[in-house]
Amino acid sequence: MNEVLAQLHARKSVRAFADTPVPPEVKRAVLEAACAAPTAGNQQLYTILDITDQALKDALADSCDHQPFIARAPMVLIFCADCRKWYDAFAAGGCEPRKPGPGDLWLALSDANIAAQNAVTAAWSLGLGSCYIGDILENAETHRALLGLPEHVVPAAMLVFGYPTAQQLEREKPARCALEHIVRENSYRAM
Repeated sequence: MNEVLAQLHARKSVRAFADTPVPPEVKRAVLEAACAAPTAGNQQLYTILDITDQALKDALADSCDHQPFIARAPMVLIFCADCRKWYDAFAAGGCEPRKPGPGDLWLALSDANIAAQNAVTAAWSLGLGSCYIGDILENAETHRALLGLPEHVVPAAMLVFGYPTAQQLEREKPARCALEHIVRENSYRAM
């Protein structure tokens, strides 16, 4: 197994971090990897919020199912599906754009999540653990208000990052389903 595949198989969610800050050059490398992700039509319809304000991290920890490890994470990134960029680009070009529709939002959500997964993979390769926080989208309207997001911008994924504690490194990764329980050839088939 090559190094990339080995890291993809080894990576697991990390919810306890050492009290070590993430150096600026490591954060930048993770962000650059995120922005190198595939994107529909090369539009990059996402915005990444780097959450550094401790009061905001505390509020996110509370609004995301009262999970205190969020507030303690050295690095918190929120990946927003950003159709506003698309709308603003057409308006700046002198067009009268239509309002983004559901299909546009789905593409932007995909772009944001692909960028987030690039960040996760890059972080793991640099020794950083991470954990997706699904509550950011489950409570989207609360978080849109908290983050001051404009119309056509939705929080798609939140990730917390940090150097894993020894316990987190040593614990076993939860097992995954066998391929035959997930992969179907040509069409859907119920289990």
